[in-house]
Amino acid sequence: MGKLRFFQSLLFSTAICFFIPLIAARGGHSDYIRPGDGNSSFHSTARQLISREEPRPSLELTRGYMTNGDLEKAMKDFTKRCSKISRLYSIGKSVNGFPLWVIEISDRPGEIEAEPAFKYIGNVHGDEPVGREMLLRLANWICDNYGKDPLAKTIVDNVHLHILPSLNPDGFSVRKRNNANNVDLNRDFPDQLKLGWFWLLIVSLVTFGLLNTYLMLQFFPLNEDLSLRQPETTAVMTWIRDIRFTMSATLHGGALVANFPWDGTEDKRKYYYACPDDETFRFLARIYSKSHRNMSLSKEFEEGITNGASWYPIYGGMQDWNYIHGGCFELTLEISDNKWPRASELPTIWEYNRMSMLNLVASLVKTGVHGRIFSLDQGKPLPGLVVVKGINYTVKAHQAHADYHRLLAPGQNYEVTASSPGYKPRTTSVWLGENAVTADFILIPEASSGGKLLRSICDCSCGQPLLTHLFMETNNGIAFTLVVVVAFLCFLLQRRVRFNLWKQRQSSRRSSITV
Repeated sequence: MGKLRFFQSLLFSTAICFFIPLIAARGGHSDYIRPGDGNSSFHSTARQLISREEPRPSLELTRGYMTNGDLEKAMKDFTKRCSKISRLYSIGKSVNGFPLWVIEISDRPGEIEAEPAFKYIGNVHGDEPVGREMLLRLANWICDNYGKDPLAKTIVDNVHLHILPSLNPDGFSVRKRNNANNVDLNRDFPDQLKLGWFWLLIVSLVTFGLLNTYLMLQFFPLNEDLSLRQPETTAVMTWIRDIRFTMSATLHGGALVANFPWDGTEDKRKYYYACPDDETFRFLARIYSKSHRNMSLSKEFEEGITNGASWYPIYGGMQDWNYIHGGCFELTLEISDNKWPRASELPTIWEYNRMSMLNLVASLVKTGVHGRIFSLDQGKPLPGLVVVKGINYTVKAHQAHADYHRLLAPGQNYEVTASSPGYKPRTTSVWLGENAVTADFILIPEASSGGKLLRSICDCSCGQPLLTHLFMETNNGIAFTLVVVVAFLCFLLQRRVRFNLWKQRQSSRRSSITV
């Protein structure tokens, strides 16, 4: 039976290699609202297609905003003033060499804890500078109120908050949307297929089984070749791999709305295209809009929130990439009607957005299901997987503490299952009310046919590679032949995908359209 399952898994992986170009990369379901070709009229200007470059804001408008040098100094001064609950670090440099500075705020900055992490990113587009100003005000407010405001204390004591005020300092310095290479950073994230995941797929099929592999790879890792990305994009992608973020938000300008996935559709037409966690994203977006002074009163967007694809589809965006590849629930927040308002308006914009920004971060620990996974035999943390019945999305527990943080919409009963290779999955039923629920899992080791306990691949003391055990327990010749055949087929498909990607990039470079 074990050999049969293995061969079935290999055949399944072969089928994936053949049919993956036809499979939607986004994995969500389509709640079709109305047909269209992507050119339907809509009211807001923030995400519209523009056939010419937008005029740059005047120098007069830039007065009162921090320059890149001012921002760097302000961030360094902040971490000196609030050194007990913050640290300053850089995730990389822009095209022109300006550091991409990040402030981390926590009661234990720089340490790995069994706590969720949240990131705010501002100034993705160089001509939308309000976010960078708001984020520094947010940091200062938390520092000033920690110890006397319960919301500030909740955030500092229970969340690792990372703040990147400016992802595009080069674009800001010349008051233009794109970076120094004239690339829109919010269209530069992977959105094409890549087959570097093949060996991970084979190992996963063998160790996790067909069902768990399907759940793990529900969104295929796509085109993550960092050499094809801008340095700012590469910095964010590496950052997300280094730090496991549970939730994120980027701050934009030009509208008042909280935008959630999916941002794109399969056929590139404009309609509501829901991701697996659509209900949770709507809940999170409403936290921001209803805490805002007037966002939820929008006449254009019901409740002040929108599905990105129903607004109009974009591709290569940071939001969808975070959800697919980073295990991170990200919102795109349009926080000011005017992209570059006068500096005198910044205090008012801050007051309108302050509670929204704070409540969104605090929602990480005020709602959802949280816990850790342990082994019964050794009592050690098990970095495994957590799935919720009826939602096609897998959350990975942290490698160090095996803690997981599953964001979910309240007011429902959920079946939550934890699994880890070499252990029997365990399921519990959780009623999620208005407050967060803690659900720890203790997993029992599986026994082999000989009565010996199977060891998890998470155990670093394993001496032999997993594939070595695989070949020892199956027919060596047949297994090896199947692996070679599947690898060759995937290699051919990878070459075709890379060629198609190259043609698309060449085509996009010749186009003068800015989105």
